[in-house]
Amino acid sequence: MGKYYIGIDVGGTNLKAGLVDETGALCATAKTPLCWSCAEDFVKALAELCISAAEKAKIGKEEICAVGMGVPGEVDREQGKILYTCNIPLRNVPIAALFHNYLDAPIYLDNDANCAALGEYYAGAGRGCKNLIVVTLGTGVGAGILLGGKLLRGVNGDAGEVGHTVIVPDGYPCPCGRKGCWEQYSSAPALKRLTVEAMEKHPESALWAHCQGDTGKIGGRSAFQVARECGDAAAVSVCEQYVSYLALGITNLVNIFQPEMVCIGGGVSNEEDSALLFPLQRLVEQERYGRDRRPAPRIVKAQLGNDAGIVGAALLGMK
Repeated sequence: MGKYYIGIDVGGTNLKAGLVDETGALCATAKTPLCWSCAEDFVKALAELCISAAEKAKIGKEEICAVGMGVPGEVDREQGKILYTCNIPLRNVPIAALFHNYLDAPIYLDNDANCAALGEYYAGAGRGCKNLIVVTLGTGVGAGILLGGKLLRGVNGDAGEVGHTVIVPDGYPCPCGRKGCWEQYSSAPALKRLTVEAMEKHPESALWAHCQGDTGKIGGRSAFQVARECGDAAAVSVCEQYVSYLALGITNLVNIFQPEMVCIGGGVSNEEDSALLFPLQRLVEQERYGRDRRPAPRIVKAQLGNDAGIVGAALLGMK
């Protein structure tokens, strides 16, 4: 009988879990919207999601060797606690202890971007790449940073909160308390906000027809879709603006850490290369330090896509 592990990806919008075998292959997944009420109900929903993923693969919960969890914020890995998350009201939650009310398997915690980085490093685009940065673009922006094949954690274990580096001085307010954070310009909600702002300035834009006049129907990728379908000027401008913000943050990471590869994950990373990846590569190459003397880092899409965090979280229990 093989060994099986559960990986959980806690997002600001959805909760996802996946069953992973001992080779790192994803066997089954389950997903549910995040509906916050209290910590106890949150943990119960996670446990039910884990059991659902296992049942899809016809695996009993007693066969699960370990559970790993990627959290968008600060965790105490030794105590099994979620200390703080910016976009979900989780503060000092003893999640491992609560989780054991539903599953007996050991529980391991880490930052979600670190989990995504582990997933890509061991099973995705970053295999064989010792100096790797995985940037996650979702409800927020984070980064898992591997140097010499080891995760960079910092003195408090919270290194990689790159979404809270300021790229626009005195810019848009962030829930962290600062203004102009990268997260407020390159996350999915930020892309939606940029799109709505452009629509308000351009009543003739095809974006209005796309959402049937209701900006509440605008999604994080609406601008890319409309730009692709009809070349609408406002939509194209939003896409270009978004890529420029994304490139600014990535260039900073490249200049600081000198990685071999930067891997981009999250829903928006699925856009066509001509609209996102290629212009992003060009902008970073134009702005990075030492471009006339040093080889360029590879900037690629996450090979595991939105499953990188799940696979990486499951790997926490294997390593």
